[in-house]
Amino acid sequence: MVPETSTPAASGTPPPAIALDLVTRRFDGTRQVTALDQVSLDIPRGEMVSIIGPSGSGKSTLLNLIGGLDRPTSGRVRVDGEALDGLSDDGLTRVRRDKIGFIFQFFNLLPTLSSVENVGLPLHLRGWPRARVAARAHELLALVQLGHRLQHLPDELSGGERQRVAIARALSIYPPILLADEPTGNLDTRTGGEILALIQALHARLGSTVVIVTHDLKVAASCGRTIALRDGRIVEDVRR
Repeated sequence: MVPETSTPAASGTPPPAIALDLVTRRFDGTRQVTALDQVSLDIPRGEMVSIIGPSGSGKSTLLNLIGGLDRPTSGRVRVDGEALDGLSDDGLTRVRRDKIGFIFQFFNLLPTLSSVENVGLPLHLRGWPRARVAARAHELLALVQLGHRLQHLPDELSGGERQRVAIARALSIYPPILLADEPTGNLDTRTGGEILALIQALHARLGSTVVIVTHDLKVAASCGRTIALRDGRIVEDVRR
């Protein structure tokens, strides 16, 4: 099946998949914390990028801003050429629904739903017909090598299998952008390597823009570009 992706404008160079312009995010509490400090960044379409840095460097904040899960204190975030700062909450929901797939460290699967039901849930929420949802969910679970685990509940799966289900769910609409927050962080070394290889293979097959937040330098080195954060600022940006 051909991936359902956005069509670039007929004229001119298409915008980057992700663009940040002087983005700052501050959190107010007993004292003010600056999680990101005037970060500017372009990620072209189809690039696979890792974001690294020590705890508290701003990695997860950056991913949440790109994914429309949070809003910057100042600056502008664009996804697929669309500025997020002017959007309502419903508008941000639309962007997440239509353009972004999320992979989380702790899987976030619904425990009472089978593999095929977890993968199909985002499509049911989009109003897809039941038969079409089932066909896509079966297709994606086969793609992540879980065609034999369709009816298993999360508790009946290994950690690696749960992450594969989570990846299949993130790909349910073949999103142009895939955001992964420590996708191997809750797995043993061998299983983590398998999940990383799967993400690389899917990236090559689907051409999605992939951004991975990670503490694992091996995961970071597997990407074509690595961006290092420290104290909320970009301190290194390396392409391989």
